Amino acid sequence: MQKTSEIKEKLDGVTEWQPWMEELQSDPRKSVQVLLASWQRKREQRGKLLMNHGLKLQFDAAFRSGERDLVAGIDEAGRGPLAGPVVTAAVILPEDCSSLVGLDDSKQLSKAKRDQFAEIIKRIAVSYAVHVQPPKEIDRINIYQATKSSMTEAALALTPQPAVVLADAMMLDVPMPCESIIKGDAKSLSIAAASILAKTGRDALMAEYATEYPQYGFDKHAGYGTKEHVAALEKYGPCEIHRTTFEPVKSLLTQNSLF
Repeated sequence: MQKTSEIKEKLDGVTEWQPWMEELQSDPRKSVQVLLASWQRKREQRGKLLMNHGLKLQFDAAFRSGERDLVAGIDEAGRGPLAGPVVTAAVILPEDCSSLVGLDDSKQLSKAKRDQFAEIIKRIAVSYAVHVQPPKEIDRINIYQATKSSMTEAALALTPQPAVVLADAMMLDVPMPCESIIKGDAKSLSIAAASILAKTGRDALMAEYATEYPQYGFDKHAGYGTKEHVAALEKYGPCEIHRTTFEPVKSLLTQNSLF
């Protein structure tokens, strides 16, 4: 009879059902049944990931007029925070995206997974571009226009240029056809890839700002309006990267100007 450790090693080495695994179903040891059940759950989960991956690929492919047409996905991170930039990314993925199975909306993945996928995307992408829209520009033209402008800049920075652009919930003024996709990061693999680069890029910037302005805790909330952040704002007042047209930053600045 095989040792449990030997069975575990064999199960870890396969992803599809093998004839020898039938014997495990009748093995009286509880430890073996736990291992087998765990393997089956992982297999089912991988099946779901593969299906989801295939659907995202099909979604992007539907926008190609020809087999060689390049599709770019575009997404942003940071529209809602009280501080920091909006970061947008544009990505053109290659035909073989097998290394991106499990890629999803950046908000659905752990930081470790996001960082891992970001490295893969940068390595395999046909082209990618990241644009940083500073807080002053957000205040000057409003968050919607600033995001739209940033997405456009990211799209135009791609080389080669795509045949079509898929933007997450935004219609862009670009020289190629553009499609606004609602909840695009859940439907399109290229938009999901862009969401990863935008999110990881912005998080890295906010971590740098956390060392420059340690009193605000930007490394913990990335500039969003948490209780901790608002309390720091009330205590220290806004800094250079706060958005002066966003509440409660705007009101705090008005109050301070009265004294």
